[in-house]
Amino acid sequence: MVTPMCSKGLKSEKLPFCRKTGIRNFTSYIPSFKKTPIRIIVFGFALLILTASFLLMLPVSSRTGQPTGFTDALFTAASSVCVTGLVVYDTNTYWSSFGHWLILFLIQTGGLGIMTMVTFFFIFLRRNIGIHEKLALQESLNKYSFSGLTDTLLKILKLTFIFEAAGAAVFSIRFIPIYGLGEGIKKSIFHSVSSFCNAGFDLTGSASAPFSSLSAFNRDPLVLLTAAFLIITGGLGFMVWMDISALRKKRLPDLGTKVILTSTAVLLVFGTVFIFLSEYNNPATLGELSWQSKLLNSFFHSVTARTAGFNTLAISEMKDSTNLVNILMMYIGAAPGSTAGGIKVTTFAVIIFSLFSFIKGHSRVGLFFRKVPQTVIFKSFSIFALSIFMVIISVLVLLINREGSLMQVLFESVSAFGTVGLSTGITPSLETASKLQLVLTMFIGRIGPFTAAALFNTNGSSHQKKYELPEGRINVG
Repeated sequence: MVTPMCSKGLKSEKLPFCRKTGIRNFTSYIPSFKKTPIRIIVFGFALLILTASFLLMLPVSSRTGQPTGFTDALFTAASSVCVTGLVVYDTNTYWSSFGHWLILFLIQTGGLGIMTMVTFFFIFLRRNIGIHEKLALQESLNKYSFSGLTDTLLKILKLTFIFEAAGAAVFSIRFIPIYGLGEGIKKSIFHSVSSFCNAGFDLTGSASAPFSSLSAFNRDPLVLLTAAFLIITGGLGFMVWMDISALRKKRLPDLGTKVILTSTAVLLVFGTVFIFLSEYNNPATLGELSWQSKLLNSFFHSVTARTAGFNTLAISEMKDSTNLVNILMMYIGAAPGSTAGGIKVTTFAVIIFSLFSFIKGHSRVGLFFRKVPQTVIFKSFSIFALSIFMVIISVLVLLINREGSLMQVLFESVSAFGTVGLSTGITPSLETASKLQLVLTMFIGRIGPFTAAALFNTNGSSHQKKYELPEGRINVG
């Protein structure tokens, strides 16, 4: 006689075993894919990339009228949505006008965030926003509460339009005389959006000089300083601008704003000085420029290496010491809640000050006379560990496929993770497996390693356990 199974045990999500039969509940093997904010954002990004890939495969997207392979279309779509800037084809010479405008739309959507754009259309169509969408928008905007979500969104869109319109107007002063009225306006809009969204895509390449980025303007302060201003503005994050705009109503900015502004200033000065001194006499980079142009290009590369991916100097010709600093800058990235990637300057600051506190024997970590919560410290070190693991996996895949030297593949992997877009020149020749690995690296870099890890939380939340484990001893270090 077969013992009947315990239906009550099978229906219960909390019982891993049936009490009567001891049979394991098969539902314990099946993750509960609840509609959480993080999953809405992640799958929104993934769906946009996949849809854009098929659009870029169409003959109308290329100048030649020939269809593009799926892998290359996927790589371009992921790089656009993740505002990275790594490309397998020169954007200006390979893609058609339709392809350019599609890439621009993907950059704008990826830069602002999926939920920001979706919510904007909900408001435009006068539809109600559900609780899940509000939670996802709160997560996307890096906001602490529901209060004023719609107003914050409208302010973000307004600020974005103002900065991008102003940038396009300044770019047009230079681009219209060079490229003509229609093409000049198009390139001005494209480079303004690409700069503000920290994407690094450009339309300056030619058949004789593909992948040239802004090299032709390395002596032009108007173009480089405008691009740098937009990059920094987008990289500071929307919440920083909201906080700064509210200073008339309060005395001091938030702790996060202080950390972001201070860290950004320190990294910009450090990067400028190091690149200036390291490449000063390098004939392939700064060597042939005047000292004013050397300073200008050093500053520009200090800005773009952290977030954007434009270049005015040959990355492949830079010294290894300079590229090592570039890797560090790309890895750190910009501010949370911004258009940029990396582990973020706040994460880096918390880790550095935590190490100083540990060395001094302090039990607490302080920033600007404020105590940093233990949860923030734990999250910062978790992000650091997860990101290092992701970069190592990417480097291993590229090395196995013999894509270049260790420095080249490390540079490429960190550039993809930091959604920067700088390259030593190996991107177009990558094997399919390497391209797919970098697509995954860009994707995780854009949504964040902590967010990616949270997808595997089958409970859909980070609930606290109601009991404490006994303490055990373990030797480390």
